[in-house]
Amino acid sequence: MAVPSPQPLPAPEEVLSLLRGVIDPELGSDIVDLGMAKGAHVDADGTVTVTIGLTTAGCPLRAQIQKDIKARIGSLPGVQTVKLDWTELTPDEKSAAMAKARWNVRADAPVTEIPATTKVLTIASGKGGVGKSSVTANLAAALASRGFTVGVLDADIWGFSIPRMLGVEGRLQGKSGEKKMVPHERRVGDGLLKVVSMGFLVDDEETALMWRGLMLNRAVQHFIEDVSWGDMDYLFIDMPPGTGDVQMGLARMLPRAEMIVVTTPARSAQKVAVRAVNMARKSYLRVVGVIENMSAFTCDHGSTYELFGSGGGSELASGAGVPLLGQVPIEPAVAAGGDHGEPAVLSEGPAADAFRAIADLLVEEYVPPVEMAGCSARMLDAAIAALGEKDEKESSPTV
Repeated sequence: MAVPSPQPLPAPEEVLSLLRGVIDPELGSDIVDLGMAKGAHVDADGTVTVTIGLTTAGCPLRAQIQKDIKARIGSLPGVQTVKLDWTELTPDEKSAAMAKARWNVRADAPVTEIPATTKVLTIASGKGGVGKSSVTANLAAALASRGFTVGVLDADIWGFSIPRMLGVEGRLQGKSGEKKMVPHERRVGDGLLKVVSMGFLVDDEETALMWRGLMLNRAVQHFIEDVSWGDMDYLFIDMPPGTGDVQMGLARMLPRAEMIVVTTPARSAQKVAVRAVNMARKSYLRVVGVIENMSAFTCDHGSTYELFGSGGGSELASGAGVPLLGQVPIEPAVAAGGDHGEPAVLSEGPAADAFRAIADLLVEEYVPPVEMAGCSARMLDAAIAALGEKDEKESSPTV
């Protein structure tokens, strides 16, 4: 007999809504819109069974889709196990999915310039002063040093600090022949950082922006729709603190985004950070995990001091049912690196080690990059090419 889940269970409709954040990497649309998510069943013991129809039984991207589904549904309160029933779309269903994908690409212009294969990670916090921007800069640099192409969007419109922390400056320039801006770039090891910030659009970093609601949302929308981002493995978004207009706007514009919550060990910070977790859940965003920043300070004599208390990160992670991704110690090198545009993760030290360990967890376990190399279907590319040839023939004059 199944033991009932101790927490309230999600409704099947809630499960399907969350699946709108799962993008078929090849077709570029969410699996609900494409008709691939055929149903969800929730048992009393917290087992959620999702039926997924694939375009082809041997789809090489099946593993990627499975990881995304399990990660998102498994993050819902009350869910104990996620099971997938695989089936294959009928010829009619497959045709409908292809037609929808073609329509999204051609007639319904992309909502954003961010590729469907890019993993989007928002770095959030409940309050300011917890080192969220520092975490963003160091994780982005860590992944770039591993050879990835990493975008960094500074969505903290009022408190932009990413340009200084990453050592990137200058006005954003337009793309030749297009009404698009081009991100500033910085090489890090074998990888590449692409950076966009309000700091690249003002005269100096001391400029005070006194903007509210609609203007804030429009600025962020501008950064994801009117910037020629190009190919990226990851996009880190440095969020403003709290749960306001920008957070809600991004959740709507980027439903496939996933969230990492930053807190300090202090109980007061942890209690506020819970609000960011709750906002993500209400917006159907997956919470990847928690990072505890400024966890402790170790002096030259080897003594460790918990200047901001202890346990906040682990308590937040436990309460949210997500992993504690890591604890970053207090170290002068982090502040110095941020001031001089050289992220601490690119040097050596306890904080650098902590950031690299978190980056390893993200890539290898919690948010692996989308692997397209072995994909054999390529149906969308072929369909678009065929559509283009048809249009060209129809538009050519008859001799």
